[in-house]
Amino acid sequence: MKVDRLSVAMEPELGQAVRQAAARAGTSVSGWLSEAAAARVRNELLGAALDAWEAEDGPPGDEELDWAARVLGVDDGTRRSSG
Repeated sequence: MKVDRLSVAMEPELGQAVRQAAARAGTSVSGWLSEAAAARVRNELLGAALDAWEAEDGPPGDEELDWAARVLGVDDGTRRSSG
């Protein structure tokens, strides 16, 4: 597998927390940081996609949000559709 080697610097407390998190996950620090970076990139891309959607169609309504909560399995009953 081809890799892009990077050097990163962080506060010592954060570095220790990353090492511990990687150990708990049973992976290397490099693997853990790669997964964290990939998740951050996905979130930023999702945010950009949602911004583009809202710019074109407006923000999602209550019905759309309720549907999404049900589909994603996060419908805890706190969202109520108006109407």
